Amino acid sequence: MLKQILTLFKKDLLLEIRQQYSFYGILLYIGATIFVLFMAVEEPESKVWSGLFWVIQLFICINAVAKSFLQESRGRMLYFYSVASPVAFVLAKLMFNTLLMFVMSLLSLLLFTLFLGNPMQKTLPFIGLVVLGGWSISLVFSFLAAIAARAQQNAAIMAILGFPIIIPQLVLLMRLSNAAFAPLLTIPMSTVLLLIAIDFLIILLAVILFPFLWKD
Repeated sequence: MLKQILTLFKKDLLLEIRQQYSFYGILLYIGATIFVLFMAVEEPESKVWSGLFWVIQLFICINAVAKSFLQESRGRMLYFYSVASPVAFVLAKLMFNTLLMFVMSLLSLLLFTLFLGNPMQKTLPFIGLVVLGGWSISLVFSFLAAIAARAQQNAAIMAILGFPIIIPQLVLLMRLSNAAFAPLLTIPMSTVLLLIAIDFLIILLAVILFPFLWKD
């Protein structure tokens, strides 16, 4: 199982390295969006900065992560069906999308601080929160992309199913961000643990439900 996961993860990584146009396309999207925000609001206050940041992360994840399942053709899926288990396949996808979102989140944070200022009072905790938030959002949309890919690649399903699922995570991330921007507030560990618990629940759901989609 572990060997299959690592092999599939390496496959996705090599494809992303070779097809660099998709990676650079997402980078262009990040840079252009943040530059437009800079031209519009310059240096916003901390709450506006935080809200804009997480909205950008949401759209970055949709563009970067959703294509992981949707780009797989039916013939390629039949090949994976014959050589790998569904659990290994979905876990490899979750690992790769998590790594990709880590990179995109940190790059967008760097560009945000360069163009829109740095209102953070707790820089290191917020960086950790960005990593955790990127992981959370990537897990949700990876799972939804797997469902959409099996439903005749209907990407609209991601929007329909994703809205009620992603809202609780965004609310938790916003609460944690407010604490990171306020010098007198402490980041509540109970909220962090709740967010991590939701992430592991999504992984568990993916492991349980994806084999049924795989057989279809």
